[in-house]
Amino acid sequence: MTQSPTLAQADDFLTESETLYTALADLDANALCQLTQFKGWTIEDVLVHLHFWNIAADMSATDEAALQTRVATVMASLKETGSMRKAENDSISLRGTALREAWITNARAMAARWRDMDPKQRLTWVGPSMSARSSITARQMETWAHGFEVFDTLGKARTESDRVKNVVVLGVNTFGWSHQVHSLPAPETMPLLTLTAPSGEVWTFGEDTANTITGPATDFAAVVTQTRAFADTALTATGEAAQTWMTNAQCFAGPPETPPASGSRHIQEI
Repeated sequence: MTQSPTLAQADDFLTESETLYTALADLDANALCQLTQFKGWTIEDVLVHLHFWNIAADMSATDEAALQTRVATVMASLKETGSMRKAENDSISLRGTALREAWITNARAMAARWRDMDPKQRLTWVGPSMSARSSITARQMETWAHGFEVFDTLGKARTESDRVKNVVVLGVNTFGWSHQVHSLPAPETMPLLTLTAPSGEVWTFGEDTANTITGPATDFAAVVTQTRAFADTALTATGEAAQTWMTNAQCFAGPPETPPASGSRHIQEI
């Protein structure tokens, strides 16, 4: 009998990684250099970014000193160039298909190690410490979110599953942060969310019935990760607080980012 994982989100992270890998598995080095609709990044840039931060998250659980060294390179890169890209590119020297294989090999090994971790274990991070559950969920979120530009570039629609609930919950939990990072006052009560999961199950969060958000759960996840413009989704936001949240949502850390303009992120015709 197979023992259930202690940290089930590790398996969700692995499935998310494998889903992206399947889309990339047949691409050669030239194809991996295709430009995406995200800030001029190539697919290869996406893999460098995911691999760099997967390794960093793993270091938080296995080698805190190595993590601090890595964070120092990121801070230096931000000071020098205003971006983390230099630190990422300097650290990850592999490119092309070798990069793709190194990324998925590491993700598989990482998931195997993390699935038996205590979900509540505190881990040092770039900002405040996080629980192991939050850390691996953030890795799934990044893989899912950056997977958007890859699937869009390849002209493919990703098959979604209810594991996207982890991303939805992250979006819900960062309701206050979405306002704070954009210097907006956060309402005391979160709008009532009524979201339909890929399976058809209905997920509800919040309680402010004067401000409501309804629609597909994947669309909500896409808005909070800024992979789709709110106007390009099937979400309906009623009330000023709900509309303000959806036009400024940001579930990830860092400086305030402007959501994509309507029509700027979409599945390309191949």
